[in-house]
Amino acid sequence: MNYIIFGGSGFIGTHLIHLLNDLKQDKDNIYCLDLVMPGEEGVVPGIVEKNDSVIYIRLDVRQKIDFEFAPTKDDIIFNLAAVHRTPGHESHEYFATNILGAENVTAFAEEKGIKKILFTSSIAPYGAAEELKSVITLPTPNTPYGISKLVAEKIHEIWQAKNSERELTIVRPGIVFGKGEHGNMTRLYNAIKGHYYFFAGRKDTIKACIYVKELVQFIKFRMIDNSFKGTDIFNCTFEPAFTIEQICNSMMSATGLSSKIPCVNGKLLMLIARILAPVFGKKGIHPDRVKKLMVSTNICGKKLAESGYNFHYNLENSYKDWFEDCNQEGLF
Repeated sequence: MNYIIFGGSGFIGTHLIHLLNDLKQDKDNIYCLDLVMPGEEGVVPGIVEKNDSVIYIRLDVRQKIDFEFAPTKDDIIFNLAAVHRTPGHESHEYFATNILGAENVTAFAEEKGIKKILFTSSIAPYGAAEELKSVITLPTPNTPYGISKLVAEKIHEIWQAKNSERELTIVRPGIVFGKGEHGNMTRLYNAIKGHYYFFAGRKDTIKACIYVKELVQFIKFRMIDNSFKGTDIFNCTFEPAFTIEQICNSMMSATGLSSKIPCVNGKLLMLIARILAPVFGKKGIHPDRVKKLMVSTNICGKKLAESGYNFHYNLENSYKDWFEDCNQEGLF
C-alpha cells in the first residue's frame, strides 16, 4: 500500500513519517510530498531527517497533482499541507494554499481511486470566543486562516459524499507541541526559563492542546487500525482542556524549572502592542498575538476521549517525554 503525505516535511508530517516507518511492510511505500524537503532552509526541524525508506517529491498543492506511483486499494492520503501561522501571512496566502490545496488533493484522490483521506484542519474554524466548543458547534471563523480551513473541510466532505465507500477523517487539533515545534510551547518554555514570561491579563485562559506523538498515534488509530465509511470530525485535544496556569505548572514540573510568574494587565499589554506593531510588524509584539494570549481556545475533546482510543500521555508526561527527546537540554 501507499502512504501519501501532503505537507510531509512539516512538524506533524515528520512525526507521522517516523511512526509510519515503524509500521510499514516491505511492499509499502511512504511518499512525502512538499514544496520543501527536510533539512532545507525554511523547514522547521523535525525528528527525522531525509530517510532512504521514504520517497520525497517536491510538489506544490496549489497546482494540479501528478506523480508516478502504483495505486492500490488500501492507499491512504494524509493531507497536512497548509499555510497556518497567524499572524504572519497575507490573507490571500491562506486561501491560495488551503483551499486550492484541498481541491487538488481531492481531485488527485478521485483520479487515482483512493478512498481514504485524513485531513488536518484546525480549531480556528470555531472562531475566538470563551464558550466551550464541541464538534457539533456551528463554526464561525473570524480569521482568513479559520475561514480557509473551514472551506477546505467542506471540499473534503464533498469528495466523500460522492461515494459512500469513501472514508474521511477530519481532525481539528489544538496547539500541537513536541520536538521540532519551535512555536508557542517552545517560546513559553524559553520565556519561563529566562524569567520574562508573564500571564497576559489572566491565569485562567484555556488553551486546548495536544502532544504531537499523541496526535499521530490517533491518526494511526483512525486510519490504519480501524476501517469505517463516511465522514467523521474530531477535536484533538486533552480532555478537559487546560488553563495556561496548569500548562505552565506542568511544564515547570516536567523540566525542573522554577519561576514565579506575574500577571500583567491586559489593557496595558494591548496599548504597548499597538504602539510597537508599526516598528516590529507581525513577527514582533503585535495586537493579534496579544489578543490570542488573552482569549481562550476552549475546545471539547470528549468525542476523541470516548472514541475507543487510549491516550499514551497526560500533560506533564508529554512534557517529560519531549524533554527526554531533547536530551534534557530544553524544549525545542
